[in-house]
Amino acid sequence: MTSAAPEEDYERGLGSRQVQMIAIGGAIGVGLFMGAGANIAKAGPSIILMYALAGVVIFFIMRALGELLLYRRSTGSFAEYIREFLGPFFGYATGWTYWLLWVVTGMAELTAAAIYINYWFPSIPQWVSALVFLVVLFGVNLISVKIFGEVEFWFSMVKVTAIIGMIVIGLGVLTLGFSDAGDTAAASNLWSHGGFFPHGIGDSLMTLQGVMFAYIAVELVGVTASESEDPEKTLPKAINTLPWRIIIFYVGALVVLLAVVKWTEFSAGESPFVHGFSKIGIPFAAGIVNFVVLTAALSSCNSGMYSTGRMLRDLASSGEAPGVFARLNARKSPAIGITFSVLLMGIGVVLNYVVPEKAFTYVTSVATAAGIWSWLMILFAHIQYRRAVRAGRLPASSFPAPGGSVFSWVAVVFLLIVTGMVAYDKDARVSLYVGAGWAVCLVIGWYVLKARGGAQPLGQSDAVEPEYARK
Repeated sequence: MTSAAPEEDYERGLGSRQVQMIAIGGAIGVGLFMGAGANIAKAGPSIILMYALAGVVIFFIMRALGELLLYRRSTGSFAEYIREFLGPFFGYATGWTYWLLWVVTGMAELTAAAIYINYWFPSIPQWVSALVFLVVLFGVNLISVKIFGEVEFWFSMVKVTAIIGMIVIGLGVLTLGFSDAGDTAAASNLWSHGGFFPHGIGDSLMTLQGVMFAYIAVELVGVTASESEDPEKTLPKAINTLPWRIIIFYVGALVVLLAVVKWTEFSAGESPFVHGFSKIGIPFAAGIVNFVVLTAALSSCNSGMYSTGRMLRDLASSGEAPGVFARLNARKSPAIGITFSVLLMGIGVVLNYVVPEKAFTYVTSVATAAGIWSWLMILFAHIQYRRAVRAGRLPASSFPAPGGSVFSWVAVVFLLIVTGMVAYDKDARVSLYVGAGWAVCLVIGWYVLKARGGAQPLGQSDAVEPEYARK
């Protein structure tokens, strides 16, 4: 393992519309289309407030990340900033944990996509569909970042169109009273069946762990920064429009859905949007939403392949992964890192084929825990950066977070509370056990790296250290 700066940079092939749509798509995933059903059953209409509360915290996290991204250009991923401000071990741990998050998520999403295909073609073996998706998305990520951006643009477009269409139709049902649900659809459904908190505030708060999973991937904008054509312009716009995306796609969609169909009719294991469309009486509703959910799963897997290759390259450039992962192919794509990650995702396809159905729940719990770790590290790095700016050691960012580091501390407290909820939930608790085992592996790996002289001895990699920080 070697510690060397990459000799060449990525292709700046992501345009403004692609970065914007990647940012939008990152806030709309399977966690909303499928996971919201179980959350509605647990919290009733108050789930709207939970998604809004979590969305506010996610905005704080993204503004913290945005300030770091515009303080200096990253050549790889947000793990560079964690390495710089928190030390090499935390950068190494975050890089590998974020890589694990996307590998595990890719395993689950490939299996989910194969299950969705079985809805239309039950005769096709599940492993065949999963393998086809794996190979196609692998090719997309190897060709060029422009192709990745274009594919992700259209994946996100499908999700956005579906949500907006559902909101428009739902508003039509509420105001004009048409469709099979017209007689019972009313805003009073939000408080008439047991109240806004039908099971109490405590049970509503317990859904926050599942709600946070729905927001995993919003930080992907931080990975695309090094391949954006004009990051100083596109990144602030993508981050600042996040509240509107949350208001429209989460809060707005759920308000309309729960007003059209009373919350007592939703249950876990069923997409609330499939049920809602069916209740309204839209022809082929299940097939339409099945296609949208399939798109969401493929979008997540596509993003996973993209981010794992970049994260491995960042780790390799800092001597924290095999040096071969730092290489780019002729199209300036980290092909070796992507290939390694895809091979592991392929193993997950086989494993998910034979394990019980509850394995998907466990996988999402592990992904949530890894996401919370990554978000916490971003926040702590931002807090340290702000301290350096106040002390005059570093220049101010062109995109400062409102309130300085105050809201970063608020987000830290919130994420720690959610972690406590994960520990309290017997089903989600498995993620902490896996996390403990993963932490042990990381510590062992770190000491092996130090023994071989691969790990950076400084608080940041010389490959990314700005000139003024070395003076």
